[in-house]
Parts: sequence; structure tokens; C-alpha cells
Amino acid sequence: MTSLDLAFGATGLLALVGGLLAVTTRHVVHAALWLVVALLGVAGSLLVLGSELVSLVLVLVYVGAIVVLVLFALMVTRAPIGPDTAHTVGWPRRIGGALSGAAVAVLLGAVLVPLVGGASGGAIKRAAVDSTTVAQDLFGVWVWPFEILSLLLLAALVAALAVSRIRRDETEVPS
Repeated sequence: MTSLDLAFGATGLLALVGGLLAVTTRHVVHAALWLVVALLGVAGSLLVLGSELVSLVLVLVYVGAIVVLVLFALMVTRAPIGPDTAHTVGWPRRIGGALSGAAVAVLLGAVLVPLVGGASGGAIKRAAVDSTTVAQDLFGVWVWPFEILSLLLLAALVAALAVSRIRRDETEVPS
């Protein structure tokens, strides 16, 4: 067992534990923070596998944008930060959910395990693409759509903040 195998196992375990804690915690903010840990574990696994560009994009897009957007939405909407007891479910539903999750994991394993070791079974061969080509396309051809999208998201965040600051007495219609 090499050091890369150990690093992959450690980052995979980090992603698994972070994902389980993100799903099982009763605190919404804690769930968002455990999601960060899970995504960093996945990014670490991708980094160990030698896919630096995908790992960097995962950290920038998901950890840097999506989780920050979730936390910002929690702050803007003034959602309760404590444990959420209003949406608790009983043990039969929890067991049913766990069994459904295990069934999906078994199905995914049955499909993906035969692919390990190069036994593709007639899969379509793809051309090798290096990160330089992807970066040239991303920052050459697609830079303006991404910039326009980022400005649109920034305007939506500012508008959400402005709407959340309106006082109740100003929005009520006098009778």
C-alpha cells in the first residue's frame, strides 16, 4: 500500500464522515459547514488522483460559492439557527430512508465496480484533454458568459439583501 493509497483513503473517509454529519445534524448552519468538509474531502480525493483542475474547480465553485450562498441565504432570511425540531420524523421513516440509501449505494456499486481495472465492456473511447486546453476554452471562449452570470448573481444577492431590510410597517397597506 503506497502513500497515495493512504491519502486517498483518508480523504475518502473525510468526505464520507463529512457527508454523513451534514445529513444527520439538526443544525442548519452546522449542516452547511459539514458540507464544506465533505466537499473538501472530495476535492482532496480528486487531487490525489491527479485531477488538479477538477479539484480546484470543485473548491472554487462549490465551497467558495454554493456554500457561501447557502450561509448568506440563512443570514438574509433570518432562519432559526438552533436545532430544527419542527421537521423531525419518526424511526420508521428514518429506517426507510437508510434502507433506500443503502439500496442506491448497492446499485451504484454494482454498476461501477465492474468498471474498475479497465474492464470497460465496450465503453466509448474519449480523446485525452489536458488542463491547458480546458483553461484556454474556459478563459478564452466562455469568459464573458461567466462574467455576465456573476454580475447577475451579484445583483440578485444585493436585491435579496435590500428586500430583507424592508421593515414590516412600511410594507403593510393601511386599511
